[in-house]
Amino acid sequence: MDQALWEAFERLEHEDKQIRYQAFLDVMAAAEEENTWSYDVWDRCAQDLTHRDPHRRATAAQILCRLAKSDPEERIFAVFSDLYDVTRDPKFVTARHALQSFWRIGLGGTRQKEAVVEALEYRFRECIFEKNDTLIRSDILEGLKMLFDETGDAAIKAKALELMDIEDREKYQKKYMNIWK
Repeated sequence: MDQALWEAFERLEHEDKQIRYQAFLDVMAAAEEENTWSYDVWDRCAQDLTHRDPHRRATAAQILCRLAKSDPEERIFAVFSDLYDVTRDPKFVTARHALQSFWRIGLGGTRQKEAVVEALEYRFRECIFEKNDTLIRSDILEGLKMLFDETGDAAIKAKALELMDIEDREKYQKKYMNIWK
């Protein structure tokens, strides 16, 4: 990991929101590509999944989801349940940021992809009684769409269509179908 990226990671905890946000953008851009430095920051991010600060939890979740494709040791499975828990965080914005990144774990390989689809299916089904169920379901279907677009795996599309059929509110069923046009 080069010095500039290491410093960006350090600035993720800066007091100034603007500095913290720019550091976040820099780290996310670097994590977008496969890399050899993922394990340099892995443990730190894994610990932050349960941090008391919701910003730290959200940031850690988003980074780890992006790093999954640079995880030849498949460490993602050791933190998978913690990542999933962040998608159900008491702070809705934290949960939503984690959920919107969760699909990226599936880019790490076949096992990861299968685990993500299974977890997102479960989340889709369980969220029906939550306050923001339609946003959660929409985010899940958008994530599945992005994973499908990246992998071309027809099973993902079939699962998404199956989940849309569960929705019995016509208004939302149409909204969800628009995601997959």
